[in-house]
Amino acid sequence: MEVTNETASRPELAQAFFSDADHGPMVMVNLLKFKDKATYPDGRDPDLSGREAYDRYGAAVVDCLKAVGGHVVYSGPVTGILLGDVGELWDAVALAYYPSPQAMLQMVATPEYQAIEIHRYAGLAGQLNIRTKPRA
Repeated sequence: MEVTNETASRPELAQAFFSDADHGPMVMVNLLKFKDKATYPDGRDPDLSGREAYDRYGAAVVDCLKAVGGHVVYSGPVTGILLGDVGELWDAVALAYYPSPQAMLQMVATPEYQAIEIHRYAGLAGQLNIRTKPRA
């Protein structure tokens, strides 16, 4: 199995993801890999770690999720692996509930979300986003 972390979705994947016929609730599994040092386009906070920059995003995204009917299910550091093998472990896992893929689209289009996204990009080396469907 090959794994590629990314910081932004490729257009063809995003189109397929958001045009899926199943528009019900979802829980996004976010496997996060942080940069050693945050990299802001304007050069601010050069001593900030990638994790610290992402924590700024994580603290603010809670309200953005709430505004579209979502919430954080879980967030925490990766501390080890029991089964399988990957070249390098992710640094953290975050699970976010959305009432629908459209709610996620609505959230990322808001000025509030767009204002905090800079911290996400400054802190992340890459991530995997995996959509799951909550059981009824």
